[in-house]
Amino acid sequence: MAEKGTVIVTGASRGIGAAIAIALAELGHTVACLSRRGELPAVQGASAEALARCKSFTCDVTSSDSLRDAFAEAAKLGGPIAGLVNNAGVHLEGPSASFPRDEYETVFATNTTSVFMSCQHIYPHLVASGGGLIINIGSFFDKLGVKRNLAYCASKAAVGAITRCLAVEWAGKGIRVIDVAPGYIMTDLNKEAMSAGPLREYLEKRIPGRTPGTSEDVATLVKALFQADSPFLSGETIYIDGAQGVAH
Repeated sequence: MAEKGTVIVTGASRGIGAAIAIALAELGHTVACLSRRGELPAVQGASAEALARCKSFTCDVTSSDSLRDAFAEAAKLGGPIAGLVNNAGVHLEGPSASFPRDEYETVFATNTTSVFMSCQHIYPHLVASGGGLIINIGSFFDKLGVKRNLAYCASKAAVGAITRCLAVEWAGKGIRVIDVAPGYIMTDLNKEAMSAGPLREYLEKRIPGRTPGTSEDVATLVKALFQADSPFLSGETIYIDGAQGVAH
């Protein structure tokens, strides 16, 4: 399989990020997998060939210096830098009237400021490569009013705004920016809650297909966006939520 350049994926050790990393490796990319612990993607059934294309890096996405250094190391893997997937994130919730400011700032630092900094650091690499694709992983909560989720909803709405602004500003450099916004996705971290009990009952009522999505669903979309020759597609938020966000 021909080499297709390096893609950097943040939060790539587990869940959606791990599935994305493996999917891009299967496409032929070298994948720089960034996580706090510097672990390779944990995806059951991943092929040895795909895992061999994944290179792990320790990185704190809330630190500009850490991101800069990790990106510089990723650039040494060989081949051009082809893209970035900003997947790392955190979900903290609580009543808005008493939600602690430090938790609010943690959510924004991880979900939003990290996206801003990552995009700044990837910019010169993509310019040197003649362009590329940035995919920001948002959430369909960006358009919903969700109790106890003020910080998370606001942080993901900001990701959509960052996506639109950079898509416009950097188009002349051949850089496309897209926001992929999942709905409820079952991962190893939430599988128990989504499989039974009140949350499962809620999702069966609210999702038209009655079941949540999977990490692989999101990874398949991201893979398709990297695979498609579609230079006119940029600046958009693409929802992947089983139509829950538009169901009446």
